[in-house]
Amino acid sequence: MRYRTLGRLADGTPGPRVSALCLGALPFGSTVGPAASYAVLDRFVERGGTFVDTANCYSFWVDGASGDESELLLGRWLAERGTRDDLVLSTKVGAHPAGPGPWPESAEGLAAEVVRRGVEGSLERLGTDRVELLYGHLDDRATPLEETVDAFGALVRDGIAGQVGISNQLTWRLERSRALARARGVAGYTCIQQRHSYLRPAAGTDFGTQQHVTPELLDYARAEPDLTLLAYTPLLSGAYTDPAKPLLPQYRHAGAAAQLAVLREVAAETAATAGQVVLAWLMGGELPVLPVIGASSVAQLDESLDAVELELTPEQRQRLDEA
Repeated sequence: MRYRTLGRLADGTPGPRVSALCLGALPFGSTVGPAASYAVLDRFVERGGTFVDTANCYSFWVDGASGDESELLLGRWLAERGTRDDLVLSTKVGAHPAGPGPWPESAEGLAAEVVRRGVEGSLERLGTDRVELLYGHLDDRATPLEETVDAFGALVRDGIAGQVGISNQLTWRLERSRALARARGVAGYTCIQQRHSYLRPAAGTDFGTQQHVTPELLDYARAEPDLTLLAYTPLLSGAYTDPAKPLLPQYRHAGAAAQLAVLREVAAETAATAGQVVLAWLMGGELPVLPVIGASSVAQLDESLDAVELELTPEQRQRLDEA
């Protein structure tokens, strides 16, 4: 395993040292049962993984699930394994349905009382008194940014969150949030987690509530050394390597064909899978990105973890970039 620094703490010191890959716990306890979830978590730690990501709503959309499942399973595993102090935990609030009705209109949002209540519930399910990183899961246009920024800053002040971040927020909103935090003297966002992979979506397409990384965000993150960019769904749910999993329509365009051709060439040259090349490309770029990987089996996890040691040559990276 390799490691990197996550963001920056409120006092200006570097954030915690974390594994170069973060394990996403979205399916644990719902579509991935306890035994398989424990096996993946155990293997992640065995191979040096230290960074685990969840949310207070995973996975409410699965039949019979409430959204508590992932945090509850992680809490049981942490208690049984005694590994809490060895791990960096991140969770998210703001996307859980607040009541009946269509989602995302029913999402709880990021009002101050909702943020505080949300993280308190997460801590109880996780069996801990703090998280190293707390995200707002979805941007909330109905709540003033000042209120949300103050609410997250208060959680850092109170020792409940080591750092705070945001997910699925446009770049201009991210910059405004961070500027407000500086002006108000509270801890601001040091991490942003967006949808991101090697393939770029076609111009004009979107993913609903999910915000994809844009050139503007990459440019902004390069200019902000205290901001860590994390990528969710970096492997496109297995579509790079599994023929049974087609690409989403947003990625089916002429430019994608050229990218995939070069990706396959580099995979053959390095004796790696296409997914491993994607992860190496993300981790090793001019702006290192921290991928959040999913795995429902130890074999899937091992394939991703092996990418940490994959070194792309400057020429290979140039070909991938130009494609």
